[in-house]
Amino acid sequence: MGKGTLKQILLLTDGCSNQGEDPVAIASLAKEQGITVNVIGVVDDSHMSEQGIKEVEEIALAGGGVSQVVYAKQLAKTVQMVTRKAMTQTLYGVVNKELQQILGKEQDMEDLAPEKRGQVMEVVDELGETIDLEVLILVDTSASMKNKLPMVQEALTDLSISLTSRMGDNRFALYSFPGKRKEIDRLLDWTPKLDSLTGMFHKLSSGGITPTGPALQVALHKFEKNSSRRSMISRDDEQLYEESGM
Repeated sequence: MGKGTLKQILLLTDGCSNQGEDPVAIASLAKEQGITVNVIGVVDDSHMSEQGIKEVEEIALAGGGVSQVVYAKQLAKTVQMVTRKAMTQTLYGVVNKELQQILGKEQDMEDLAPEKRGQVMEVVDELGETIDLEVLILVDTSASMKNKLPMVQEALTDLSISLTSRMGDNRFALYSFPGKRKEIDRLLDWTPKLDSLTGMFHKLSSGGITPTGPALQVALHKFEKNSSRRSMISRDDEQLYEESGM
């Protein structure tokens, strides 16, 4: 995890990966790089297969994130819940590691007295409101997702609105897969708001394959590029600051 920034991939899909690398292995790699992978399995009137549910759970488990299978009409609340829950879970883990360094590896947060544990959770809650958040949203647009995409759009807009009250900066990027010529297509570059989504999903053509692993792999590189670009901007600002004699 970068200093002061929580990084998440939010994967929205309704089926099993059927092309390319194993998405569970890629999610594990993301976790090693400090990026949490959360997965929402989207269903409509039909049920997701046992294989599909298992994959959703295994990707999130490997990526240190949260998984949820949900009906499309309940998607808006679920997207918000999963994003928030993953933030708390990640911060809880970070704070717990800090405590182990102070108290020793044999102890964790659960060993604290109730009053002390409550104080630590207050710190976690406060961090959840103040830490910077970067969420790369990866939407499965395979053929079976076509009728669910309008509800995906609504859910993402609601997510953006629900997080505006946070003191920390929010940054979102939005990609869909499979892409027309690449593994994923960029719909929105990094932005603090998702209010420019209007009508976007209606323009997408749905494909038949679900290359979840390759899509996750490319998503990881997008975080690397974003970090490099932000570092360059910071250096440029610093140079401007020095040249102005301030």
